[in-house]
Amino acid sequence: MLTQINNGKILTPHGWVLDHSLLIEDGKILDIAGSLPIQGAEVIDARGMYIVPGYVAMNVYGAKGHTFNEGTEEAFETITKSHLAHGATTIFPTLSPTTRDKVIEIDGLCAKLMEKGDSTIKGLHVVSPYLSEDMTKEQYKVKNPDPTEYSIILDKTKCIRRWDAAPELPGSSVLAKELKKHNILPVISHTIAEYKEVLEGFESGFTHTAQLYNAMPGFHKKGEYKYEGTVESVYLIDDMTTEVIADGKHLPSTILRLVYKIKGVEKLALVTAALAYADYEGEVNPEDNVYIENGVCKVKGVNHLAGSIATMDTLVQNMVLKVGTTLRDAIRMASETPAKIMGVYDQVGSLEKGKEANVLILNHHYEICGIWSKGKQVK
Repeated sequence: MLTQINNGKILTPHGWVLDHSLLIEDGKILDIAGSLPIQGAEVIDARGMYIVPGYVAMNVYGAKGHTFNEGTEEAFETITKSHLAHGATTIFPTLSPTTRDKVIEIDGLCAKLMEKGDSTIKGLHVVSPYLSEDMTKEQYKVKNPDPTEYSIILDKTKCIRRWDAAPELPGSSVLAKELKKHNILPVISHTIAEYKEVLEGFESGFTHTAQLYNAMPGFHKKGEYKYEGTVESVYLIDDMTTEVIADGKHLPSTILRLVYKIKGVEKLALVTAALAYADYEGEVNPEDNVYIENGVCKVKGVNHLAGSIATMDTLVQNMVLKVGTTLRDAIRMASETPAKIMGVYDQVGSLEKGKEANVLILNHHYEICGIWSKGKQVK
């Protein structure tokens, strides 16, 4: 069945295109062609709205009261469908630090789900326990990279595409090189690394940094002397990519504007880092020991822990309305840039012939009015 979406402003890698239509067939983008209705096609009138690529969620823990760490098909299906309804047509499920056996088990489930033709999943994102104790406190039981542990994980899994760790830990450079051999992106996270350690990490393969400004130091003093933090180190390394939680809570609009100004749209991705209570309706389960305050999920009795409950559509709106980016740049940071960082830009992340037909229609308030996932309209 041929679908023709016309009468809208189409965002292509070369900019906005008017007086054209987007053609979808067999789950792929067939072409961007003229606007005259094609006989036999299902014609969708975009009514002058924006036709843009679906968003790529490269850091997301959960939604609707579930997390991916549950490791059940129900949890995976519930979470991915929830974020799909908010424009995330490509998802890399995030696992918070867990056991070796649990990672292997969930990888098997992920592989099974990815075999389904309509899956939005492109691989797993593992936040390892190889993190800085100073930046995790009592949240996780952390340790130094252990080759006897991670080698088994790497040998027995096939879905992991991103692995977060702290580069300053002993053995992290060896870990990064091993991850690269398995086509896994090493990512700096929960760290106290300063410039020398960040640079060494970058040269070993840590080319991306998670959640800039969160769980990492900025410019600081030790005694009489001043030191650059992880944040400044990311700015100084031109080719290092990064991401921000643009939920309007974790970082103020001024800081989001600063990151955007320094790193630019091609080095900056938007992420939700959404927890279980994203897109949740109802009362918070008291057994979870958390509460929602001002749009942030917090852990009772632990002041420094706060998580996002945002969705991808909110991030794009915030970047345009609060930060002042162009709509094109906001969408690129939610689609093209994360797709490139995660190595799937040949499949998703832009509206181009031959790519998956992951398409959104946005109104002039940047709200989603239509979703197509692999060519199928999401009702």
